Amino acid sequence: MIVGGHRILVVEDNDDAREMLADLLSARGYATCAAPDADRALALAVDFQPTIALLDIGLPSTDGYDLARRLREVTGLEELRIVAVTGYGQEADRRRSREAGIDVHLVKPVELAVLTAAFDRA
Repeated sequence: MIVGGHRILVVEDNDDAREMLADLLSARGYATCAAPDADRALALAVDFQPTIALLDIGLPSTDGYDLARRLREVTGLEELRIVAVTGYGQEADRRRSREAGIDVHLVKPVELAVLTAAFDRA
């Protein structure tokens, strides 16, 4: 059984952080897939049809803000909840997240309980 019916796309360019977060969420019963960059994330999103996307903002080539905008355009992802999990925590960063269609903006490091609570808030 998938917890809350959530399928979670983890997008993080740091290999260790990406694998650890995806593994931790999988161990908690969530279906997960992970990508190191925006292009891979978009390709995975089409097939995986996530209900939640966890995006790092500081991605190579295409940042998390642009990725959020592009995910919002993918057919079938109209109900996608997007959560930024980032080191960028200034008010300007939070404003850019809102403008990009990100539902919740969390600043690293994030406790697992805070992260999973954001799934319901998103």
